[in-house]
Amino acid sequence: MTQPIVPIRASTQSFTEISDIDHDMILFADGSVSLVIATTAVNFGLLSEKEQDAIIYSYAGLLNSLSFPIQIIIQTKHKDISAYLKLLEDQEARQKNPQLTKSIHGYRAFVASMVKEKDVLDKKFYIVIPFSNLELGASPSMLLGTKKTGLPYEKSYIYERAQMGLLPKRDHIVRLLARVGLHATQLTTEQLVKFLFSLYNPGATAPDMSALEFGKESHGK
Repeated sequence: MTQPIVPIRASTQSFTEISDIDHDMILFADGSVSLVIATTAVNFGLLSEKEQDAIIYSYAGLLNSLSFPIQIIIQTKHKDISAYLKLLEDQEARQKNPQLTKSIHGYRAFVASMVKEKDVLDKKFYIVIPFSNLELGASPSMLLGTKKTGLPYEKSYIYERAQMGLLPKRDHIVRLLARVGLHATQLTTEQLVKFLFSLYNPGATAPDMSALEFGKESHGK
């Protein structure tokens, strides 16, 4: 007899093991925390050989200076430029100068042909700095040998300890990236929610912050 298919009722939050997003950081169910830094990029191929060597040496110096783990995320999406083409079309229609109208039309046709021939990709670069739950120390449940589920400590305590451990590392990374000529900023709480939503829901529009709630369940202390 065929067994009935049982629908999966677990939430996305359970699947990703994310307990909370606050204080511009991601709190996971095991008490570990991560912050995410967004960074700009350089077009390496357009640099001179001397500039390329300088970038390579600076990047090597950045990696060699690290005394903690990091994760580099490169997010690639197909860029939708239909709105940009519509803007060019509107500008062309409003233009009264025939020469400028011709120039805009030619440029719009060039962009449209490039999109047909090649994929236009939008790349974003992120650096994740983790904070291990081991850095919190042994929790009461571990010392007593209990199997109580949930966070090992209260959220306020975990966030406080995570900030003490992560913020100096963040400043170190940002400072070294600036030497490479890159501008880096830490993602805010709202930006983190949208970032994670885009990772697990590619192509979908991120909902309002009010529609997303974290950490409503009961946790261990």
